[in-house]
Amino acid sequence: MTIKEYAEYDGLGLAELVRNKDVKPSELVEEAISRAETLNPKLNCVVFQDYERARATAQGALPKGVFAGVPFLLKDIFGFAEGMPTRLAARFVPPFPGAHDSLLTARYKAAGLVILGKTNVSEFGLVPTTESRLYGPARNPWNLEYSPGGSSGGAAAAVAARIVPLAHANDGGGSIRVPASCCGLVGLKPTRGRMSYAPDFGDVLDGLANDHVVSRSVRDTAAALDATAGCIEGDPYWAPEPPLSYLAAMATRPKRLRIAFSTKKIDGRSLPPDCVAAIEHAARLCESLGHIVEEATPDLNVVALIPAFMTFWAGHLAAGIDHIAHLSGQTPSADRFEGLTWGLYEAGKRITASKYLLAKGAMQLAARQTATFHQHYDVWLSSTLGSPPVRLGTFDLDERDPEKAFAPLIDYVQYTAMQNVTGQPAINLPLHWNEAGLPIGAHFVGRYGDEMTLLQLAAQLEEAVPWAQRRPGIAG
Repeated sequence: MTIKEYAEYDGLGLAELVRNKDVKPSELVEEAISRAETLNPKLNCVVFQDYERARATAQGALPKGVFAGVPFLLKDIFGFAEGMPTRLAARFVPPFPGAHDSLLTARYKAAGLVILGKTNVSEFGLVPTTESRLYGPARNPWNLEYSPGGSSGGAAAAVAARIVPLAHANDGGGSIRVPASCCGLVGLKPTRGRMSYAPDFGDVLDGLANDHVVSRSVRDTAAALDATAGCIEGDPYWAPEPPLSYLAAMATRPKRLRIAFSTKKIDGRSLPPDCVAAIEHAARLCESLGHIVEEATPDLNVVALIPAFMTFWAGHLAAGIDHIAHLSGQTPSADRFEGLTWGLYEAGKRITASKYLLAKGAMQLAARQTATFHQHYDVWLSSTLGSPPVRLGTFDLDERDPEKAFAPLIDYVQYTAMQNVTGQPAINLPLHWNEAGLPIGAHFVGRYGDEMTLLQLAAQLEEAVPWAQRRPGIAG
């Protein structure tokens, strides 16, 4: 198999080749490793290599899952795997090998995915770019001077560069959808409770965070959801009952949907022209497919929500760092962290219980308000980001004042964080590229529990304007 042929297939396509005995899993793994060794010096997307175990796995008897034999990468945040360290791109976190697989990792393996290693992230996953002091910057395959987004930037860069067809990602404020937008990929954040964090956690960020994949095709995203979704006893949240198969349901065209779209930022300010063009292009596509499209925006109190969101992030960061300190016998100190991380940690230590509970109430109210909006609209369409992808070094990660540090970051990702608050599913689709050749994602938000409608609409749009043939030059 040549590099060109490998790059043309999505995950299900490669798995079909394996099933038909047109290629061996070991050949796919060798091709993925070869591509990683060629491209990683330029992209810095893979930060831990487990190639020998991957080779041994591919040579053995693989589970007969939907992705049997397909190369895969875990994210260096919550991608717990026996024998692999998970450091969250933090110098403070020792490189201890994992003692066990998380339930999600076990489900990936049961689907037949062959894990090659871990991908680059931002420190503690705090920011929508990937350029930590520990690992250095990951680079966007479409332009190496630009960020691939974050915090799943390494995963998105690896998939966009055709090292692997899909990769693990997670999302506490947009960290699946942001890098998917920056790198021209499909990125679905599932409904709160759709994935389990067993056995290590009940939830992450009090329900803000969720895990899934970034991929190049809607069907890979649907098949991966089939393979990994599902709660177990002891989980704090349970998502509404899914269809028997998202992949099968995706084959059915959606009903005529009522879609709202917005060409302004949530606070009413103007978006850059590239983002407006991406939204208007997506809206016209939806209308041409027979859907009802009109301009409308959920009525949310952004002034109250942003500090509430930051209260959650600061509080959970402080608890997480203190937990790592307890386990590793270390004492947190400013010199062990990036300035932004340390400033948020100090802010988290000052949060009172009453302030935390008031923040939680504000976010629960936002979920009620958004649910009211979706009584009238099936889907809300916006830009995924507040601007086109940014250059590496755009954000000051050494700024210790959380308000100063996060103001430009929140402006960049203000759309995506809202669904972490409300728990709704949301998906980035690569429908538009600007004149500079950079992807500008379209962001579709569905009702709580309704990934099916988003996937059906996404499949319809993918058929209307296929993006599979578009690839960065670095991908070959």
